Formats: sequence, structure tokens, C-alpha cells
Amino acid sequence: MAPRLSLLFALLLVGVISAQQQQFMEYMERRFGALEERISQWHDQSSRYSTELREFKNQVITMLENMEKEQDRLRTEVENTAVRVDRLEREVDYLETQNPAPPCVEVDEKLMENQVSAAKKRKNEKYDKLTDCSDTISQVKAMKILKKFGSSAGLWTKDPMGSSEKIYVFDGSSNDTVYVFPRMREFTLFSATRKAARIKLPYPWVGTGHLVYGGHLYYIRQQGTFQVIKFSLANKTVVDSSVFPAEEQVPVFGLSAFNYIDIAADEEGLWAIYATRENEKNICLAKLDPVSLDIEQMWDTPCPRENAESAFVICGALYVVYNTRLPSRSRVQCVFDVSGAMTPEDAALVYFPKRYGSHSSMKYNPKERQIYAWDDGYQIIYRMEMKKKLEV
Repeated sequence: MAPRLSLLFALLLVGVISAQQQQFMEYMERRFGALEERISQWHDQSSRYSTELREFKNQVITMLENMEKEQDRLRTEVENTAVRVDRLEREVDYLETQNPAPPCVEVDEKLMENQVSAAKKRKNEKYDKLTDCSDTISQVKAMKILKKFGSSAGLWTKDPMGSSEKIYVFDGSSNDTVYVFPRMREFTLFSATRKAARIKLPYPWVGTGHLVYGGHLYYIRQQGTFQVIKFSLANKTVVDSSVFPAEEQVPVFGLSAFNYIDIAADEEGLWAIYATRENEKNICLAKLDPVSLDIEQMWDTPCPRENAESAFVICGALYVVYNTRLPSRSRVQCVFDVSGAMTPEDAALVYFPKRYGSHSSMKYNPKERQIYAWDDGYQIIYRMEMKKKLEV
């Protein structure tokens, strides 16, 4: 009896365990089915997101390409506009140069007649000095070569009035642009003009006889006759102009054929160095009013034009610098004192150190007592040693 009961209990136990296993397997199948369904949904969503991201990326790339094309188109339009504006400015400048205002020309002609008449009355008279300056050159104390810049001919200078340290550069013997460096240091260090400010003048200048004085630029313009233009550096406008009252002018220096008028400054003010066919062999000198540009007085000097390369004025005395056709040592070989305090024979014969070629300009700065020279493209400073005229 007992064995039967044990067998029956074992059969019942096996049946219960089989039922539980069946339920567990069904549960696991349901869980795996749900998991597979979620994985399938995730895969579908990932594929959709990847497709949308790829489409967005393509849209962005297309937009960037369109923007680049539009940028190139705008850049081309801006460049074309800049070219057209530049061409228009040149055309306007040309028209202004070719067609100056008629009233100003008429005034200049009347001023010329009055100036010639008044100046001739006082021609070669003794000059009444405005200052007590009585210095003359003893020798060249020192020479400093700053750099090589620009053309073989040119001019560089500073304003001797006031405290400005700006350097003004005229490159060449004919142009309409002046370069301005803030200080001597910048002019010395910078090798290109892109570091300099530019002043575009309303009329082109000729020669290297220009000057910066008292906040104004005095420069020479040629339009048939020679004119002195007074240009305000503050307002960038022409303040005044005057036809130079000399007939049939010739180059003032025999070795500088491009210079017909050389404006100079000294302790007494402004001067104009020039030459005419009437007195073709020698150089002439005139005292210039810096305010009205009137010629106050004129002189025929004994200094010959032949082999002259440049000149400057110190304390009312004209110093003419000579050289040779084949450049050698420049020298002051003729001095003309308008006050009569010093005769040419009393002046010392001053030699400049041997350099590169010939001076195209020499600008004396009465404030610094030195000369700014342009020698075959090299910018040079000459420091002068002075003596009293009675000591020479």
C-alpha cells in the first residue's frame, strides 16, 4: 500500500512541476516578444531620425553654398563699385584741375599785375630785417643718412612752426599725393607707404620746391603760368593761390631742370627762389608773404644757375649749393645776403660730405637748425654749425 502512495505522490509532484515550467516558458516568451517589439520600434525610430538628420544636413549644406555664392556676388559688386567710385574721383579731380573756378583766375591775374608793379618798385632794395638773426654757416657739423625711399628726386620736410613732429614726403618731381608719417621714428622704420597717411591735393604739384609752414602746405602748380598754392593741412582745402609774378621763367637750378620755383623758410619767414629769361644766367630771390602770398621784395643775385643743384635761406642770406654734371662733393659756392651785412667774399666755402648723387631738394628748418635733404632717393639730415656773420 505504501509504495503505491509514494508513486502517486511522485506523479502528482511531476505534474505540478511541469505545469510551472510551462507557465514560466510562456512568461519568458511573452517578455521576449515585448522586447523584440520595442527593439523593432527603436530601430524604426533610429532610421527615421537618421533620415531626417541627413536631410537637414543636406539643407544646411545647400544654404551655405547659396550664402557663399551670394557673398561672392556681393564682393564682386562692392569691388566694381569701388572701381567706379575711384574712376569717378579721378574724373572729378581731372575736371577740377582742367576747369578751375573763373573768379579765382581773374583775381589771380589782377593780383599778379599789382604784385609785379609793387615788387619792381622795390627790386634790389636793401632789406629791413624782421629779426635780429645774424648767423651764418661755419661748417657741416654732422650728417645722418636715415633711409632710402621713393624716387631719385623728391622732398621731405617738417613744419618748423609749432610742435608737430609729422614728416611730410613728396615722392618724385610731379604728383598729387603727399605722404604723412606721424613721427621721425615711423618714417625711419617703415619701408612702405601703406603705414603713412595720404593727402590727395586738389591740383598736382611740380618740382621739389614745396614747403610746410605754419600748418599750411605751400606748393607749386603749373598751368601755363606757375602758381603758388596755399593748402590748409587742418581743413584739407585750398586757402589761397597766386600766380607767381615773374615772366618767362626758366629752371632755377642748372642741375635740377624740374625746379622753377623753390619756396624756402628761415628765421625771417618765407622766400621764393626762381630764375627768369631776363636774367637767365643768375638766380633771383623774392620775399613772400605767408598770409597773402604777395611778393614783398625781389632781388637779382650774383649766384649763377649753371651747375647749381639746390639752395636754402638762413637769416636772410641765400646759400646756393653747386655740384657737377658727374656728381661729386656738393658745396656752398655762392652766398647772397639781402641785408648787406655779409658780402659773398666774406662767406665761408662750405663742403657737404661725399654721398650718392645730387641733391634734388634741401630744406632748412630754422627751429632745429638743420637741413632735410633728398639725395638720389636717400633722405639725409645735415646738422649745421653756425657763427655770427661778423666773425666769418
